[in-house]
Amino acid sequence: MRPKPFIPEPYVQDERFVRDRTTGLVWHRASYRVLYADTDRSQVVYHSNYLRYFEYGRTSLMRDVAYPYKEIEDSGYVYPIYDLGVSFYTSLFYDDVMHVHTRPVNLERVRLQFDYVITHAEKGCLVCTGFTRHCAANAAGRPVAVDPKTVQLWQTFPGKM
Repeated sequence: MRPKPFIPEPYVQDERFVRDRTTGLVWHRASYRVLYADTDRSQVVYHSNYLRYFEYGRTSLMRDVAYPYKEIEDSGYVYPIYDLGVSFYTSLFYDDVMHVHTRPVNLERVRLQFDYVITHAEKGCLVCTGFTRHCAANAAGRPVAVDPKTVQLWQTFPGKM
C-alpha cells in the first residue's frame, strides 16, 4: 500500500520542528546516522532497530522541550509501552542519515501515544511510519494519571490541531 506523502517544511517558530505540507501537522525532528551495528549481514537496518529510533525520537523530543525522561523517572513516573506498530516503505543502509519525526497524539487519563515518521535525510523518501502507546505508571508499576508536565507538553505542542 502506498503511504501518504510526507513533505516536511521548516517550522518558522522553532527550528527543532517541521510542518508536514500534506497534513499541516507539526513534528519534532531529530537526525541520526545508521551505525554498522544497526544493520544485518546485507548492511540493511535490521527491523527491530526502528523501535530504538522511535525511542531516540521520543527522548529527543522530551529533552528539547525541557522535560527529559530522566526527570520524569526522578518524579516517580514511568511510561512502559503496551502497544506499537510500524509500517515499512523502503530500507535504510549503513551510514545513511535519517530524520526521526515525532509528535504526541492521543492523551487519555493514564495512556498516551506518540506517532513517528522516519525519512531518509538526503533522498527525502519515506522510510517508515509508526506509533507507540504508553501507560503511565508509578515506580511500583501501578497505573496512575499522566503526570502534569507531560499533560502540559500535549497541550502546548507546536501547531497542535
